[in-house]
Amino acid sequence: MRAVHHTLLFAYLSFIYLLAGPSTAYAANDVNVKVGSYHCPPFVIESETEKPSGLSIYLWEQIAAELGVEFEISHHELGELLEQVSTNTLNIGVSCISITPEREEILDFSHSFYETHLAIAVKQQGYLSSLKNILTNKKLLIVLGIAFVAAGVVGGIYYLLEHRVNDKLYSMRSKRAKMIEGFILGLLFITKGPFNYYEFKTLTGRVLTVLLAIFTTFFIASITAILASTFTLGLLNSDIKGPNDLANLRVGAKAESTSSLFLTSHSIVHQSFESTNDLLKALDNEQVEAIVADDAVLKYLIKMAKESGNYESLSVLPYQFEKQNYGLVLENNSPHREKLNRALLKIRQSPGWHQTLNKYFADK
Repeated sequence: MRAVHHTLLFAYLSFIYLLAGPSTAYAANDVNVKVGSYHCPPFVIESETEKPSGLSIYLWEQIAAELGVEFEISHHELGELLEQVSTNTLNIGVSCISITPEREEILDFSHSFYETHLAIAVKQQGYLSSLKNILTNKKLLIVLGIAFVAAGVVGGIYYLLEHRVNDKLYSMRSKRAKMIEGFILGLLFITKGPFNYYEFKTLTGRVLTVLLAIFTTFFIASITAILASTFTLGLLNSDIKGPNDLANLRVGAKAESTSSLFLTSHSIVHQSFESTNDLLKALDNEQVEAIVADDAVLKYLIKMAKESGNYESLSVLPYQFEKQNYGLVLENNSPHREKLNRALLKIRQSPGWHQTLNKYFADK
């Protein structure tokens, strides 16, 4: 009977050990974790002469130290990296990898460690092209049209009220000349503001002046804001106001990226490039008119390139869309995700993490 009891106890302990084994695997010092990465500055910065660095590399190194594991990092392209993690050839994927429902079906992700958006980059145009775009900008033409119509209406009203009694404002002799003076008066009223109350002879004209004084204050402020926005954006690319405007342009995106998936899902035909650097080169060489990529990556790469005297005319447009959350990629149903996430959350609260964020993204 005692022998049976010992046998059952041994079987029970063995079962508990098997259950506990996978969850403690990352805590053993002799475990060598296979980590895959792909070049995605500033999250993973790879070179032929130095070991990988970047925000994601820093995060994983701190997690590995927290869990007490050894690891080796190998370089992969994005598609290959995701495939090898999904087939358990690699244990962890480290880079700027967006968490998406499609990827969640075959992979596990850690908690998000960085949030960004998709963005559009364009090549700034020359002065002549910018001037042409500004002059043909539909919004600008509409604003100018409204201003001229309003000037004609205001000038016409004052002409009917004042042209017979006000020789100071209507000094020309011919009726046509006085009508031109009336239009000029209306244009000045709309663009500059109300005239002196005492410039008008009729009571109706003076009452109208007071009422228009209130209206034109807001009208002029609105027109100024619209024109400032139009001219600023016109210096970049007046044809692009958001992702919907990409349909009629030559657009580029990184192959197998969330940017490419976004464009495909919105039926926007685009060219695919192997790397973000190839993407930037294509834009600078005017092979494409706009590129779509993660905002943080675009801004960092363009900023670093400009510091080296390259890509001086490339700019990221002030439109963000399609939020992206970056996470570490794990094999599907990974038993290590909870322990890794606890370490990740702890590291994100550390001063070292905030210093590293500032290192790569300050003044971006």
